[in-house]
Amino acid sequence: MSLKKALESIKQGKMVLVYDFDDREKETDMMIPSQFVTPDIIRTMRKDAGGLICTITPYALASRLGLPFLSDVFSDEYGKYPTMKAMVPNDILYDRTKSSFGITINHRRTYTGITDNDRALTITEYVRTIFSGKDDKEIIDDLGKNFRAPGHVHLLNSSKDILKDRRGHTELCSALLRMAGIDPSATICEMLGDDGGSMSKSEAAAYAERHGLAFVEGREILEAWNKR
Repeated sequence: MSLKKALESIKQGKMVLVYDFDDREKETDMMIPSQFVTPDIIRTMRKDAGGLICTITPYALASRLGLPFLSDVFSDEYGKYPTMKAMVPNDILYDRTKSSFGITINHRRTYTGITDNDRALTITEYVRTIFSGKDDKEIIDDLGKNFRAPGHVHLLNSSKDILKDRRGHTELCSALLRMAGIDPSATICEMLGDDGGSMSKSEAAAYAERHGLAFVEGREILEAWNKR
């Protein structure tokens, strides 16, 4: 029932809470289809969740548009900046694949880029651009015309075979959107606790109950994804 409620909420443009796995990060992310982001959504994420607000780009689209994984950008510069090579993230305890971080962007109409209004503008215009239906060259031209990098919106690139190569929130939320028939870009933010760690699963579920939000676990998403 929680998966069904989550998919219905996504189609209605509502926030959903997604917990990954007990043997992974043990974290819950707020998520919403990026096309439905508003300044109020950004405000809720930063005040009630408190983690890093990120927007997902599907792997194939990121590849075609030349939007790299940040780890690849760094590795290309190892010769020039050996300190970057020394800091390679090869010891992430919960994940043995590359980080999903992509580049950071601001829309050119933003001022500082960090305000709720600015980040909402950047996110909604970004997904409107990449899902515009134009050919790749036109989209690339539009990205260059309308966005600058670095910026204050963190992009995430999903893995090539979602929930096979990697089972992070990037992939779980991408799978949810695809199953809901929504453009596969979610904007997500980790929910943090008041004890210096992540918000517990029970606390996140209680938050969802208080606010009338769907709460779904990674195991439910994975099971439904594998049955398609």
